[in-house]
Amino acid sequence: MAIPDFQTLMRPVLEYVSGADERKLKAIYEAMTEHFELSAEEQREMIPSGRVTLMRNRTAWAVTHLKKAGLLEAPARATYRATVRGRAFLDDAPARVTLRDLMQFQEFRDFRNQSNDDKKPSQPAREDSQESEQTPDEALEAAWKQIRAELESELLDQVMQMSPGRFEQLVVEVLVAMGYGGQHADAARTIGQSGDGGIDGIIDEDPLGLETIYLQAKRWDGVVGRPEIQKFAGALQGRRARKGVFITTSSFSREAVDYAGRIENRIVLVDGRRLAQLMADHDVGVSTRYSYPVKQVDSDFFAEDG
Repeated sequence: MAIPDFQTLMRPVLEYVSGADERKLKAIYEAMTEHFELSAEEQREMIPSGRVTLMRNRTAWAVTHLKKAGLLEAPARATYRATVRGRAFLDDAPARVTLRDLMQFQEFRDFRNQSNDDKKPSQPAREDSQESEQTPDEALEAAWKQIRAELESELLDQVMQMSPGRFEQLVVEVLVAMGYGGQHADAARTIGQSGDGGIDGIIDEDPLGLETIYLQAKRWDGVVGRPEIQKFAGALQGRRARKGVFITTSSFSREAVDYAGRIENRIVLVDGRRLAQLMADHDVGVSTRYSYPVKQVDSDFFAEDG
């Protein structure tokens, strides 16, 4: 059985909590996992950030929404019980409780309509939309992923417009931003000359230059094939080098990838998509437009010794 969305979880959660005087949050997680017969793999599935399992996140949000509607209350830390309203609600509740069902309660409407701008309350969320099946954490991360994908696409478009010389310099800047080359000023440089033997840049991993990474940068539209990797490997051998990074704005053929994985020299292949990701990750060619700190209650702060 697939992991249920948080709305599908709301009725089973309310039924389970109503079955006793009170229930611990951990017990609710375990009961829902058993109720929906989740496999071990499904139980391990994480939300995109990797902070918490998907099932635990959705169950927690089901509890939160039921509490905001006044159907559950928390008499103690991480402990819940059904209210009189919650038990009465179950008598006529549909098989799948949705956000629309909870909108009958004023407390829940206030919760859904709250806004940072007190003068302009936000409109109620569209309960019939696909987004309503996501928890706020999932919706936030989905939006972040969409923005990130658009950023990476735009970065690659900009890179494709660079001159070959500027692209070679960019490749060096990305690796330096990743921490290669240490702190010494001359650790990284482009060669910038014809007849370079397939080498476009050099990064010294230590101050004495005992460990050196050689770079090849190809601002191409077409797929980079095995012959280009072979030429680069030959250039590395000519310099008695063991490490190389081949970066392109396009992609690599399967033969090129297989060849790079079989030779003695260590050659890392970075395609256009990965290059854009590295640029975004290490703040090369990008700036932060805005950020939204996401905080949670520190339960330990409110815990009383007892």
